Amino acid sequence: MNVVILAAGQGKRMYSDLPKVLHPLAGRPLLAHVIATARSLKPGVICIVYGHGGECVRETIAQPDLVWAKQEPQLGTGHALAQALPHLNPRTPTLVLYGDVPLTRTQTLQALCQAAGKGVALLTVELEDPAGYGRIVRSRGKVRRIVEEKDASAAERALREINTGIMVLPTARLKAWLAGLRNKNAQKEYYLTDVVAAAVADKVPVSSAAPAAAWETLGVNSKLQLAELERAFQHGVADALMQQGVTLADPARIDVRGSLACARDVSIDVNCVFEGEVVLGAGVSVGAHCVLRNVKVAAGTRIEPFCHLEQADIGERCRIGPYARLRPGTTLAEEVHIGNFVEVKASQIAARSKANHLAYVGDTTVGRDVNIGAGTITCNYDGANKHRTIIEDEVFIGSDTQLVAPVRVGRGATLGAGTTLTRDAPEGALTVSRAKQVTITGWKRPVKKNKEQK
Repeated sequence: MNVVILAAGQGKRMYSDLPKVLHPLAGRPLLAHVIATARSLKPGVICIVYGHGGECVRETIAQPDLVWAKQEPQLGTGHALAQALPHLNPRTPTLVLYGDVPLTRTQTLQALCQAAGKGVALLTVELEDPAGYGRIVRSRGKVRRIVEEKDASAAERALREINTGIMVLPTARLKAWLAGLRNKNAQKEYYLTDVVAAAVADKVPVSSAAPAAAWETLGVNSKLQLAELERAFQHGVADALMQQGVTLADPARIDVRGSLACARDVSIDVNCVFEGEVVLGAGVSVGAHCVLRNVKVAAGTRIEPFCHLEQADIGERCRIGPYARLRPGTTLAEEVHIGNFVEVKASQIAARSKANHLAYVGDTTVGRDVNIGAGTITCNYDGANKHRTIIEDEVFIGSDTQLVAPVRVGRGATLGAGTTLTRDAPEGALTVSRAKQVTITGWKRPVKKNKEQK
């Protein structure tokens, strides 16, 4: 089949300079969701009709196999589809989708295509409040036409079956039907919906199909509607996770903006955000208010609340946080402890090593069974270049230590608290760098003067 995605609208009610179809839902542009669904049908052609935002839309959705057709000016949905006609295979049917309707499921569209046969099929839904939508007008149960609300009579406005806009059309008939459209209506536009009446006049069968849920057909015209669809999407994600055995403290308070793969007995507390590709191994627990972006977490690891992890690979039975930050390039082996207010960047930390509080480990290779004391930092940046620190196995680093890279700490070495290390520390030895402690006897602390003394 051909798939045409109409994505030329401006979206005035979004009150934004960003084209409507590029507003994000679950971390991806609305249009990207629609393209992904179209691809699931394996069509021969995917043509996107664009207009408002122009090259910004094309640059953001940079996929080489897409066909683009520009609509300028925007004269309605019928006019939009006409711009795509030169790119379509006339021997196969055309499915019309919308760049701001992101949640339609593949199985719904497959059912619609089956209903069409060689004729026309409309995706329709009945709403308690159909205000704002075009109505399906039937006679003896058969679809006769679609009337837009602004052009509808009182009796037609009372109808509850609405047009979602999504339809399957015989491509070979489209050229004549679109050429026959007129803009004698309240909006002075060429309505694609008018082809239904043309099909009826030509005795082409017109059928309909309905989605499993009305939210599949909802579009975005405002930030409020965008937020409502975001919640609908996340509700579906939460349901799927729980059906797989994931424990969610509150299904209404999770955001997945990419893919989240969970093994058995994973538990996730409230207000966690998962971005990109995240993999959680068996028995992993994620505390409240964490952000994980492109992270792999092995079995048995516990992530305490308020952690921010990005492009990190975390081994088994680690303990992270609370308030820890793992930046890109971090790799932790098994049983590593990264505690509160510890930041790790572009570093590899071997088994059972610990940095339990108030430390920065950057551009560092840390061996196994290392203890990094509070207030320790690796000084990896000289203002122009990054340098690496090597900490070998079984090292003990005292609190408030600075390691000025490039520097190496030998196996089994101990660095005394307050040390500023600028040269390599030999293995098995105590290295201390601090000012000599002095006590001044007879010294008196200054006394604050009161107002009378002033």
